[in-house]
Amino acid sequence: MADLVPTPVALRTERLGVGAVYAAHGLSYATIVTALPQFRDRYGLSEDTVSLVTLTVVIGAALGSVLADRVAVRLGSRAGVVLGLTLQGLGLLTVALQVPFAAFWVAMALYGVGLGCIDASAAMQGSLVQRRLGTSVMASFFAANTAAAVVGALAMSASAATPVGASLALGLAGLVAGGVALVAPRLLDPARERAVAPGVRRPPLPRHGVAVVGFVVFAAFTADSTVATWSSSHLADGLHASATVVPLGYAVYAGATLVTRLLADRVVRRYGRGHLAVATVAIAAAGLVLAGLVPTVWSTLLGFGLAGLGVGALVPLAFSAAGDLDHGRSDEVIARVNLFNYPGAVIGAVVPGLIATGNGHGASFLLAAVLLLPALGAVRMFRTHDEARVGARAVSG
Repeated sequence: MADLVPTPVALRTERLGVGAVYAAHGLSYATIVTALPQFRDRYGLSEDTVSLVTLTVVIGAALGSVLADRVAVRLGSRAGVVLGLTLQGLGLLTVALQVPFAAFWVAMALYGVGLGCIDASAAMQGSLVQRRLGTSVMASFFAANTAAAVVGALAMSASAATPVGASLALGLAGLVAGGVALVAPRLLDPARERAVAPGVRRPPLPRHGVAVVGFVVFAAFTADSTVATWSSSHLADGLHASATVVPLGYAVYAGATLVTRLLADRVVRRYGRGHLAVATVAIAAAGLVLAGLVPTVWSTLLGFGLAGLGVGALVPLAFSAAGDLDHGRSDEVIARVNLFNYPGAVIGAVVPGLIATGNGHGASFLLAAVLLLPALGAVRMFRTHDEARVGARAVSG
């Protein structure tokens, strides 16, 4: 990494820049996801075709994460952020227009590549800023992402009554992404990993650590995707909740996610990352079990809230831990850990539909809870160096 130590002013600027990137990312994602019904009506798409378009975005995102790794090694993660936001902006501006369906599909793939590039590159920048500050701030970046996503969803809700309104919301989100891409070079850290001299082999990456932390990311995003995609269907079809209550499932989950991300950094500073990791896994699993086993509306809403509290904090904790596995190659490590995001998101979105019963999707929430439990075995990876020293002193004492 760069040898110069940034000044406090530079660090505050970098922290503000990373927060802006996460916010632009959340805004664009929420806008395009909530626009899927408009796209379906615009092109007369079947549900199968919509699923294929969504799969294209996921595949593009995985490729984008790999691209972020390559860009970060050669040019630094700041370049990956600029590239990812640019691709997102171009994709959003294109789908906002009444382009032919083939061009729309290509634009969605382009957006997907930008999505994955930002997922990885923003986490790289966040990990770097957090390490230089010497204190936990990663959750605050994810909080900015979640808050902006809520704004994007509300904006689409307010404007989606007409095709013009939906296109306007998409276009504005694209302009925001492009605007942040323009100012990012002045806000973010330009550091990149040191090159290795010709003929010298790079040390191997911590593959065991990548696999362990990656599984936590996989489990967390499986739970997140399951609740986000199927909470409304479970309340409506399985529990026969009223039309006014059905949307509350995801609203409670998203609200709890935002709250825990706003508070998580303070908890880490006081109690340590390892302790919070144990608590988040336990709380999320308990919430998913409650939602899956107890067939009442209010217990299910409580379960979704607990799941949000746990998963919302677990994701930034996992990326923080990934950044600490190998400080010399944290960009590469984070890019590889980020790849576990996408199979989790796909499984959470697809499997519940395959195993649904007449009583809703309770079994799917239980499956997500079971997948979270092995994450307790990864807690050692989540402990910071300070926590490890304290633990060693306690054992020796």
